[in-house]
Amino acid sequence: MTGEMYLPAFFVKQKFAMTTNRYEVWAANPDGSFGDLMAVAQQKRLAFKEEVTFYSDESQSRAVFSFKARKKIDLNAGYDVFDENRQTLGFFRKDFGKSLLRSTFHLEGPGYQGVGQERSQAVAVVRRFMDIPFLPIHFDFTGPGGGTILQVERQSSVRDKYTVTVPERAVDFRVAAAVAVGLDALMQR
Repeated sequence: MTGEMYLPAFFVKQKFAMTTNRYEVWAANPDGSFGDLMAVAQQKRLAFKEEVTFYSDESQSRAVFSFKARKKIDLNAGYDVFDENRQTLGFFRKDFGKSLLRSTFHLEGPGYQGVGQERSQAVAVVRRFMDIPFLPIHFDFTGPGGGTILQVERQSSVRDKYTVTVPERAVDFRVAAAVAVGLDALMQR
C-alpha cells in the first residue's frame, strides 16, 4: 500500500472486543456489496496517547498505515495519518469547542482541506444526553468551496457499521479510513 490510494467508497465495521475497539475496512463493490478486506485495525481503550494501527489482514503481520495523536490527553488533539513507512499522509483533529453541541472535525492533506460536522443538529443533541447505540450518525466534510470531499455515515445497527464515500479524488483512502475509525473512537469523548 505505498503511494497514493483512492477508493471512492468503502465500509468500516466495528467488532466486539472487551479491551479494544476492533475495526474491519472493506472495499465497496460497484453494486454496493462488500468487496475485498482492505485493512484491520485495533484501538486500545483509555490509551494516554492515542495510536491506531491498520494491518493488511487478520494476522496483523504487516502494518500498512496508522494514525497517532500529536499530544497526550488533549481534548483538541490532532492526529497525523502515516503510511507504512511512517511518511505523513494527512491530518485530522476534533474541534472541541464546536463539538460541544455538534461534533466537528478538521481534515487536511496534500491538495485538500475540509471541515466535517454531524449532519443533524437534533441527532447531535440527543446523542449527548442519551446513549442510543443504533442511532444513525452522518458526517459531511466540505472543502473551502462548499463541495463535499468525504462523507461518513453510521448505519442503524447494534454494532457500529459505517459507509464512507469519498467524492474528492485527492483524499487518500488511508486518510479517509483513519478519519472514519477516528470519528467512532473519538465521539465518545
